Amino acid sequence: MSTNSPRRVTIRDVAEAAGVGVATVSRVLSGTGSASPETRERVLAAVAALDYRPSALGRNLRRQRSGGIGLLVPDITDLFYARLADGVMAGAREAGEPVIIGVTGDDPEREADRIGALVEQSVERVIAVPAGDGESWAPAIRAGLTVVFAGRRGPDEPAVPAVLADDRTGMRTALEYLAGLGHRRIAFLARYGDRRRVRTFLDTLAALGVTADEDLVAYARASRDSAYAAAAGLFQHRPDLTALLAGGNLLGEAAVLAARELDLRIPRDVSLIMFDDVPWAELCSPPLTVIAEPARDMGYRAAELVLREGRRAREPRVVTLPTELIVRASCAPRRRTRPGG
Repeated sequence: MSTNSPRRVTIRDVAEAAGVGVATVSRVLSGTGSASPETRERVLAAVAALDYRPSALGRNLRRQRSGGIGLLVPDITDLFYARLADGVMAGAREAGEPVIIGVTGDDPEREADRIGALVEQSVERVIAVPAGDGESWAPAIRAGLTVVFAGRRGPDEPAVPAVLADDRTGMRTALEYLAGLGHRRIAFLARYGDRRRVRTFLDTLAALGVTADEDLVAYARASRDSAYAAAAGLFQHRPDLTALLAGGNLLGEAAVLAARELDLRIPRDVSLIMFDDVPWAELCSPPLTVIAEPARDMGYRAAELVLREGRRAREPRVVTLPTELIVRASCAPRRRTRPGG
């Protein structure tokens, strides 16, 4: 006979039993947001059947919180997010606030679990690089948690304060540079869920008179395997592309590795520009042209903003920090053909 104690029922178990998302269960249990009578009935039936006892959203959101800042990022090993985290910790340290870091993997369901964990730990304020849309944030925000987005913002939560890089100007500068070199088949390797940048990419190409081909956009999650598969797929399935814009340093690293594996030479066969300047970009052969983003400053400003928002009510706002195109040696004038083209 097993002596193991039974596993505690989680909010994810309730969501699966009711056939809804974790965020929907949170809304029903916290009494915030909207849910149809049918959905509410399914959730409550699942709660009763599983004997679920909500300890986070049911109690801790209504009690006095102990302070601190929660930080949710897709991948702490990514140098961009590591520098952003360093900025958050610097700002929090000056205010005497502890920081609790959680990793979401750009997965909305995992993000919802991390939000619940932070609430359970009585955290008052959260800085997050949101995964997917903003649905999972609604219950916590309506219940009084102070939230600031950094690096990107959830499209369904436009009222949440955010600290962003000026991606639009950075994207336009990079695409104007590539178009000036004669490139007309330009691909974009994007982070999963980064719809704002993808739309900016397509709109900018159209404004420049370059065909905006959505088939030249590939998405990757916050892992090296996913990024490599997306980059290799672009190179293999679209031999007509002559330039690639990578949406982050992990994606740029994957593009360099995939090009090398497929015997594509940078920049002779394909030109490459990467969002985010990291030390290895300048040491790469050839050194990579980048759109430099102030990741540490973004984290520091996000910490300032979340602490200020916690002290007094303010109108939600967006802080936009400048980007810079740093030209190195990974771009060249378009050649007429490349291998397989």
